[in-house]
Amino acid sequence: MATMLFQGHGSYRFTLDDSTVIYVDPFCGDEYELEADLVLVTHRHFDHDAVDKMPHAPGCEVIWPEDLHPTGEEYLSTTTHGVKVTAVQAYNKNHPSDECVGYVLEFDGVKFYAAGDTDMTEDMKSGKLAAMHLDYAAFPCDGVYNMDATGASECAKLVAAKHSIPVHEVPVDSADDTAATYDETKLEAFQAEGRIILIPGAELHL
Repeated sequence: MATMLFQGHGSYRFTLDDSTVIYVDPFCGDEYELEADLVLVTHRHFDHDAVDKMPHAPGCEVIWPEDLHPTGEEYLSTTTHGVKVTAVQAYNKNHPSDECVGYVLEFDGVKFYAAGDTDMTEDMKSGKLAAMHLDYAAFPCDGVYNMDATGASECAKLVAAKHSIPVHEVPVDSADDTAATYDETKLEAFQAEGRIILIPGAELHL
């Protein structure tokens, strides 16, 4: 069974059945001891792209937003290390659509949507994401650089994943502020079917 380790903020790590290790938006937390086979970056902001925090296994691949969103218009998919990665829309006033993506990951029979930094997108409103029949979806809800918990709750309803996880609930203004952040009030304000609230350092068996 694959495991998700929530490191805090927008950072988390997956360890798959075959021991493949995937980091998403590395920045927060101290749990970077495992060698990365795959690192996914949703956008090039300091609190999402610390790709050198962990050791890289031989053949490690780092996927940047421009790799799967090269023209600023089309969104591509790739399969690497047995994981299918599909880029989808992510944008708001602080995050231009041509520089940012979300990712839908497929591994070990699980579909996980990493929204990155975003507000509601056309992919959500059109039903594109709901049609993917996602198992898990992680949404930002800080209300400063992204939508707040109410907006994230609306997005979760549209995406209709079996389980929805609020993340990135505390804005981070400095690259030196790498401590895991946690705001129970904001997380509790996020409402969705199958809601899962994770504190930094928590593990979730997918």
